[in-house]
Amino acid sequence: MEDKGEFSFSTCWNIRRHTTGDGMLNEIRGLGFRRVELNYNVTEEMLAAIEPMLERGEIGVSSVHNTFPHVADPDYGTDSVLLGFADREKRKRAVDLLVRSAEYAHRYGGEAVVVHPGEVPFPGDISGELEQLYGGQGKESAAYRRKWAELMERREAYSAGYVQTIIESLDEVCNRAVSKGLNVRFGIETRSKPQQIPTLAEAKTIINALKGAPVGIWYDTGHAIMMDRLGLYDSIGEMEGLMDDIVGVHIHETIGLSDHWCPYVNSGNPDFYDAYLPMIERAQVKVYELKAACRPEEIHESHRLLTAKLAGRG
Repeated sequence: MEDKGEFSFSTCWNIRRHTTGDGMLNEIRGLGFRRVELNYNVTEEMLAAIEPMLERGEIGVSSVHNTFPHVADPDYGTDSVLLGFADREKRKRAVDLLVRSAEYAHRYGGEAVVVHPGEVPFPGDISGELEQLYGGQGKESAAYRRKWAELMERREAYSAGYVQTIIESLDEVCNRAVSKGLNVRFGIETRSKPQQIPTLAEAKTIINALKGAPVGIWYDTGHAIMMDRLGLYDSIGEMEGLMDDIVGVHIHETIGLSDHWCPYVNSGNPDFYDAYLPMIERAQVKVYELKAACRPEEIHESHRLLTAKLAGRG
């Protein structure tokens, strides 16, 4: 099997097919990956079988995805206010859990923690409504524009306050991580729903406020494509301003608004994803984050195409 070199692979691809951690990681090893990103659904029970593999050097860890290991409470899940909670106790727990994720990453030799910073909460499922309108009536329809205006009005009214609280939370996390001697960086991830933080401009605000701290952008290419298509930001034009702040990337392509597909292969488009190669090239940690529907032969072909294009840039 072709050695995938510096590229890592997220356990999100096969975690639902496995009950044991060693079975899950052995399947990823079989694809030729030397390293994995342990995602937020990895349980403490799975770690009992994973840790001996790490100790024996059978596979390495590039990164872990907060909150890690898995926390069943949705307040600390992937779609949450998380580091932006106004409630002191909730925010304290969010900070504690992120420090715990960093401790695991450091223990396993990982370079980074992937962080979903937070969101501007909405009473209903506004992202679902927007996606439905996008697919049914189109982005230029009056119904879509009305719903988008509703989103942006609330987002613009409240996002600055949440961003400031996230900055304060990350500052505390970084101070604690440094005091513990944790040699990891925190990558704030581009998100998949338009009410979620950060936009690329918000990411720059957070990173600039924490100059000198081990915080940068985790550029999830598929999510950035989705937000570009919905109208939240220019995923290519604004990317350049974050090149020096890159920690890691999630590599996957979006077809319409469906993400986590193999770049080039599943979309059948030989050129579109090229625009994101500069960020992938610059990233310290490069992780494929693919859905279970991606077949091994598609993963291999996607990697072959991607690495050939990267080599051609040299």
